[in-house]
Amino acid sequence: MDSNVPIENVEQLWTELDRVVSTQCHAEAHETIDDALRSWLYLASLCRDEFSQSQDDVLSCSQSLLEGCLFRTDPEYVRTQIIYSLLQEDEAGPLYVIASFLLLDGRVEEATFKRMIDEGCFHRLLELINEREESDPGLHRLLLDLMYEMSRIEQLRLEDLLHVDDGFVAYLFQLIEGLSDDAHDPYHYPIIRVLLVLNEQYMVASTSSTNDPNLPAAPLTNRVVKCLSLYGPHYRTFGENIILLLNRETETSLQLLILKLLYLLFTTKATYEYFYTNDLRVLLDVIIRNLLDLPNELMALRHTYLRVLYPLLGHTQLSQPPHYKKDEIQKLLKILGGSGSTHFAPVDETTLRLVDRVSKVQWLYEEGIGAGEVARKFVGISLSPKDVASNVSVVDVAAVTEKPGVKTPSRKAETESADGEAETTDGISSPSGGGVVERKSSESSETRELSKLSEMTEAPKPSRPKKPLPEVPKHRHGIPYVAAELGNGTKSGVKKAPPKAPPPRRKGRIKHTNTTASETVQSVSELV
Repeated sequence: MDSNVPIENVEQLWTELDRVVSTQCHAEAHETIDDALRSWLYLASLCRDEFSQSQDDVLSCSQSLLEGCLFRTDPEYVRTQIIYSLLQEDEAGPLYVIASFLLLDGRVEEATFKRMIDEGCFHRLLELINEREESDPGLHRLLLDLMYEMSRIEQLRLEDLLHVDDGFVAYLFQLIEGLSDDAHDPYHYPIIRVLLVLNEQYMVASTSSTNDPNLPAAPLTNRVVKCLSLYGPHYRTFGENIILLLNRETETSLQLLILKLLYLLFTTKATYEYFYTNDLRVLLDVIIRNLLDLPNELMALRHTYLRVLYPLLGHTQLSQPPHYKKDEIQKLLKILGGSGSTHFAPVDETTLRLVDRVSKVQWLYEEGIGAGEVARKFVGISLSPKDVASNVSVVDVAAVTEKPGVKTPSRKAETESADGEAETTDGISSPSGGGVVERKSSESSETRELSKLSEMTEAPKPSRPKKPLPEVPKHRHGIPYVAAELGNGTKSGVKKAPPKAPPPRRKGRIKHTNTTASETVQSVSELV
């Protein structure tokens, strides 16, 4: 299609777009494919610039290309051409369409993101993100999403991370401190996710350089932690938002990204007190709740939470009195250590070691529990001093990964669904018809303990004690008067009121009107 042909309305636009993506040709006909891709890019850009500002319409254009005959003819060639267009294009309209297609295709086919990293798209995205925030906020958010999805799928190259400078990281933190122009995203989540994934890339790169002798020996500076270490008090909003995000997030991979950054912040002396004390208390509540809610099979996520819990309690303001939720923490450690009941499933050695490490926090140690003692008494495992001692490092935290999109299962949700099914099967109508008699289910002691502690950590709002209502008098004037009976059989009481007097007779002259004599006599008789 010639780009000079005018498009007059939306119907004509979609008709031409469907015709272009349905182009049939041989896989070797690269010139035909290139012409069709140029037409598709022109029409999709026109859709955004002149006919619609909705992201959904541009995504529909990208989806139509993915499902059309043009793409199925040679998918690798089409992807390659669009990736090269990202590296060369400067106009906002075509860039938006290109980024939209790559994001949509990469979420289905991860090889697209890996190919983008190999072609050097990370450096190109850095340049575009630095330039586009004020001129085109929608394109800026889309580029951030593309960088996040690409970076969390595959490890970035060392030269890519070297392109990230302090100015870029500080620029992202400054954007978070400002007001969001998106009503659906008031917390700048796309920017926060990019900072989280960059931190993970730094952690992975540092552990890889330690294990690979071919990599340079000079340590790679974690720009995210460095910026918070130097200018943390200026970027408090970021800390508040990641706690809020951890409280709401159900995707396992994003929880791990947040926990990895929290671990570094709580183990770096310059950022011990980066968070406000109230935010730390909220974070502790979230960690306690999530640890209680994790199913037994999610050991890696549980270990990461415990690794973050130790420096949180030992290095931050929570280590200073008054100690927040000391009793709840000790009960949590007993449950995780397996000392709450002999019916617990066997606890793995890593969990025991991490529980013991948390219990040795100075202000918990007086009444804390030890992993070696727990293992010996309740589980039957003998741990050596080496096993009980803590050898956790940043390598253990950085190595924990999860596939994007996987949701964290909830123990509480599973229990509630099981209880709901049990109520429908265990409910038996009483013979009198006055209700339902419920049979006790065989609930394990572990579930009961977790539910009790979970209720304690939720901290319900205190309610005012209800005051008893005043007694309503039987009479509006208080106790009614009862007449006493006299000797003659009559009752003394209030004298009866005399009957009401009849209404006074009307006095005055009767007005005469021009009526007949018979009518006048009749009206007078009616008055008398």
